[in-house]
Amino acid sequence: MTLILSQQDVRECLPMDACILVMRDTLLSLAVGDAVQPLRSVMRGPEQTGVLGVMPGWLPGVGVMGLKAVSVFSGNHAAGLESHIGAVLLHETQHGQLIAIADASEITAIRTAAVSGVATQALAREDAGDLAILGAGTQARTHLEAMLVARPIQRVRVWSRTRAHVDAFATWAAQRFGVQVEAMPSVRDAVQGADIICTTTASRAPILEGAWIAPGAHVNAVGSSVAFARELDTAAVVASRLFVDRKESTINEAGDYLFPLREGAITEAHIVGELGDVLRGVLPGRRDAAEITLFKSLGLAVEDIAAAQHVYAQARATGRGVTVHLGGRR
Repeated sequence: MTLILSQQDVRECLPMDACILVMRDTLLSLAVGDAVQPLRSVMRGPEQTGVLGVMPGWLPGVGVMGLKAVSVFSGNHAAGLESHIGAVLLHETQHGQLIAIADASEITAIRTAAVSGVATQALAREDAGDLAILGAGTQARTHLEAMLVARPIQRVRVWSRTRAHVDAFATWAAQRFGVQVEAMPSVRDAVQGADIICTTTASRAPILEGAWIAPGAHVNAVGSSVAFARELDTAAVVASRLFVDRKESTINEAGDYLFPLREGAITEAHIVGELGDVLRGVLPGRRDAAEITLFKSLGLAVEDIAAAQHVYAQARATGRGVTVHLGGRR
């Protein structure tokens, strides 16, 4: 039997604090080799209208495998739709049975921010409390929630090209968390003196300049997941100690890294290492209060699968979801 889990089911069964712990365990599993994580496969539509991504992965220690199939259409917001739409297919590994189909947009939104939360706990200063978020969409909202879990946030500044989006974000943040959001007229104003910067935009060209980043800041770069787009300029990457979720993915897919590499501003050695190695103590994270740390997130299938497994377990325990029979027996 297969459990169908809606967006609301995922939201109810995957609170941010729990997801941060799940993502931490998943990155540790990846670091010690207890995970199979191939590169994603991406099919592009005619005239670059959208993409369909397929991301498989296997977590032997948890006893699950699966894949995320997700479409990404950047123009969806104008139609009132999420940009990422799809499903996570969760299989158990004893017989390969499909045990759950879960909404991918909500899992992606939560687990992406949760991984940034793990990175922030590992790399940001302990007293980091001045947060700047670039972008005001779904990822901006989940990143605010993750940062509130990760660090004692005292100030929140948000920038977006569309002021109405910032105003809607501010209203939501006040209602949801009692947080006052300061709408900023420029990226430079938003990040000036910030301890934590989260870039969550769909921009293909750099919006964050290295000259604007304060000493001691930590940056979570999450908006771009393709080789031909970036949110950070070359100077920002050069000035930072760069950590990644998966090195193989970064050298193939991360524009924030590939552009400075192609320009000759950095070498492959600029990647300090994977976040999982910091978590397990074999790689030093932040070394002093003044250095700038950068976490480049691309998103991994094993993160989606681990999140779906957590949602599945919680749904089974609380009676959520709809059970269907899709076959599998002879």
